[in-house]
Amino acid sequence: MEITEEASNNARLQAAARFKAFMTKNSTKTNLNLYDHLLRLLTKVMDERPENAVDVIEDMSRELKGSILQEKQDTLRDSPSSSAAVLLAEQQKALFTRAAGDEGDHEEDLVESPLPNVAELAFFFEQAGVGLGREEMHRVFLALKQLVDSQCLLRCRFWGKIFGTHSNYLVAEGEYREGEGEEEEGTETHEDEEREEEPREDKDETELVEAADPPPKSTYKPPPPVPKEENHTGVNKYTYFVCHEPGMPWVRLPMVTPAQITVARQIRRFFTGRLDAPVVSYPPFPGNEANYLRAQIARISAGTHVSPLGFYQFGEDEGEDDGLRDSYEENPNFEGIHVNEMAESLNLWVHHVQHILTQGRCVWVNVTKKSADDVDEDAEDEERGEESDEPEPEVGPPLLTPLSEDAKINDTLPWCAMISSNLIPQFSIAVLRSNLWPGSYAYASGRKFGNIYIGWGMKYIGEAYTPTILPPPQNEYPSGPEITEALDPSVEEEQALKAALEEQTAALEETEDLEEDEEEDD
Repeated sequence: MEITEEASNNARLQAAARFKAFMTKNSTKTNLNLYDHLLRLLTKVMDERPENAVDVIEDMSRELKGSILQEKQDTLRDSPSSSAAVLLAEQQKALFTRAAGDEGDHEEDLVESPLPNVAELAFFFEQAGVGLGREEMHRVFLALKQLVDSQCLLRCRFWGKIFGTHSNYLVAEGEYREGEGEEEEGTETHEDEEREEEPREDKDETELVEAADPPPKSTYKPPPPVPKEENHTGVNKYTYFVCHEPGMPWVRLPMVTPAQITVARQIRRFFTGRLDAPVVSYPPFPGNEANYLRAQIARISAGTHVSPLGFYQFGEDEGEDDGLRDSYEENPNFEGIHVNEMAESLNLWVHHVQHILTQGRCVWVNVTKKSADDVDEDAEDEERGEESDEPEPEVGPPLLTPLSEDAKINDTLPWCAMISSNLIPQFSIAVLRSNLWPGSYAYASGRKFGNIYIGWGMKYIGEAYTPTILPPPQNEYPSGPEITEALDPSVEEEQALKAALEEQTAALEETEDLEEDEEEDD
């Protein structure tokens, strides 16, 4: 009897061992075993003691298995970072929050605010099929409010959008209040002076080499640089700010120089979206992409910013000629022009931005005019009768010139005028599109008008672009008889030359002997 019970116990122990071995066998999919999972599940049930445990045990089992797998998965790969859209949304979140000080604004402050009505601009251009969409325009509206609150601007408006290969530019045009914003970004440092002083350590060796064999000196004199126009005048009349997306910080563009406008007219280059990107071109552009962007904005504004005839007028106090006037004022008696007339005749549209001359300025300046020091240096030339030819002043079309006088490019009309809708003409607006600067539009409706540019910042040239040809290389040395290649002389010619040189030497020696004898006799 005892042997039978002992055998039965051993059989049960062996069966339990085989059952435990079966339960501890790992799965081929999840690398888990049933024994450990049941043990964790029962421990979880005893710790949490949920109501109706039998009903929720399947969910608890699935949650427990998922947590174990997630822990192992986290050790293999990092959690995904926030996407670019999420980061942009975090930056734009500040646009939709109202500042604490804005709650007490008065109506007078709202009237005097330079914040433009971008919603109205988007409404009119939407009828012409132009714009950025309501959502983006609303964000631009809030971004301009952020700019106006941070800058002491007298006027501000949404200029447009310029596309880039990596990112785009939203452009705002502003005018500072009197006495504000006069400082220039890109101030000069003394790094260039230090770089010029560094090579002076080896100057002594260089001077010795030059004294033994002086190198030729160049006679080339570069043309005098054209001075840039001052702030609040000419091409620098307005200040421009750019940002990549609404909510990002606005960056103030530097003032533009005539050299930058001149080179920008000769090159064609897409924007990258990085203001510090170098502009690799020929002719070399004097600056980076921020300067190139500012030059293109000045060119687009001078060529495409238009208004209805009679909306602006010259002040009565101004006694200057039309070609030299650079300011105007709004006509309070302007009542508007019918939409059909605006769409049929370009004579009813005028330019209200000064034309940029070939010199790169709006007002011509004589760069050959010499200073007092130069006059003293060139006094001898004037005594000889050399009169310098004074260049003729360049005069461009005056302000408020009709668009009908704009020049064509290869028989391409510079402008196209139309109405926004032929089906409902009583509610339509006049729309003007530039063919020379694709992406530039203007509208007019009663006493209201607007300008906008949405494009790549490239001008239509009417033909395939041909880069500027490199100048021919300069001659290394002047040609003359001493370096001109000639035929070798014959033996007879060499002997005759040798005899002539010997006779000449002998004659010189006899002359010297005679002079010495005469000195001794004296």
